[in-house]
Amino acid sequence: MSDYRLHESSYVDEDVEIGAGTRIWHFCHLLPHTRIGKNCSFGQNCVVGPNVNIGDGVKVQNNVSIYEGVEIEDDVFLGPSMVFTNVVNPRAFISRKEEFRKTLLKRGCSIGANATIVCGVTIGEYALVGAGAVVTEDVKPYALMVGVPARRIGWVGISGSTLTFDEEGTAEDEFATYRIVDDEMKVTRK
Repeated sequence: MSDYRLHESSYVDEDVEIGAGTRIWHFCHLLPHTRIGKNCSFGQNCVVGPNVNIGDGVKVQNNVSIYEGVEIEDDVFLGPSMVFTNVVNPRAFISRKEEFRKTLLKRGCSIGANATIVCGVTIGEYALVGAGAVVTEDVKPYALMVGVPARRIGWVGISGSTLTFDEEGTAEDEFATYRIVDDEMKVTRK
């Protein structure tokens, strides 16, 4: 008996590791050499792999494909129908598997519904990418990104709430105190 839940309509290829407490719903396909951490959740119609590493506590909503070249750290949220790419200049008639670019989603970041993450970028810790945004460049930790192409319009805390800074340039939420120094977030956990 497995220590994860897999809907009978989903497929798991050989050489796939699935952590305890993970739930995989309808019509998913996990390809070879994929590692999924503990306590993750995959909505219906997700494809993962091959050669993908996903941390613990990751929540993947319906209709998301996580391709080779994507690495996801712990506690990341992927909204419904968000999109990853893995080649900059795809052509149906040219195989470019050797050109896959690494995309890294750092701990605790969230990607909104229908957002697109162009390959080769890093999304910083606890950043929040709004619904429908198109990310073409690296995203700083705690940045709030919206638009096409995505641009920073503010900062969010660990809670995901927009931060409002006081006259000393400090903000806080229930998890931490935040300060911007040279356009970088400095965080002191509570």
